[in-house]
Amino acid sequence: MREDHAERPHGRRLRGLGLDMATWYPRMADIPGLAFTGSPGVDRSKLPAAKVKPTAEFGTLYWPTAGGLTSATPAQTHNSADMRGWQRDRIVQHTWEGLEVPGEPMDYHFLLQGAVEALWTARRADPAALDDLEVFGYLDFALAEADPRAIRFDEDAPDAFVHMSSLERLLSVLEREGALRDALALTQRATRFFDLSADLATLQSKVAALDAELS
Repeated sequence: MREDHAERPHGRRLRGLGLDMATWYPRMADIPGLAFTGSPGVDRSKLPAAKVKPTAEFGTLYWPTAGGLTSATPAQTHNSADMRGWQRDRIVQHTWEGLEVPGEPMDYHFLLQGAVEALWTARRADPAALDDLEVFGYLDFALAEADPRAIRFDEDAPDAFVHMSSLERLLSVLEREGALRDALALTQRATRFFDLSADLATLQSKVAALDAELS
């Protein structure tokens, strides 16, 4: 049996008749609650993958490719590229484009997290990469806040989340830059997902010491 998923509302989990198909969105900006309006400098009309829609067969979504059908969303396929060793501009463009093609929340998370790690490496040759790292790091965390499924592997364990290396890297950069209050605010937000009590206490002490110096 084949079913045209394009006629169903995007972003809905389809249940019934034994079907339990993953939630997908035409682009990351379509995820409810996410304050992200779209990738800067990217024309979706020029991205062939942005026009792709899946079909459903036996409870699984399949996406058309040049070589046939695949269960991988366009965003997941886009994320398969190894960005290590790329120059900053190429990493940034590739990531923005990947956020404009259909995918599931977790696909976008891994794309953003991969970009953060690639930019951390690229900073040695181009220190400006740290600016882009912060942009993608914050965007990845905002994604998790808007749709926790982005960092949740098991639907039956709603309070169990995967480790976010992008968050860890972002907090490290903020502390290195001396943005202790920003790091503290982000850590406080992240306690919704992770036990960061030790990190929180350390940052609170550092901010208190900074305040004492300035008073």
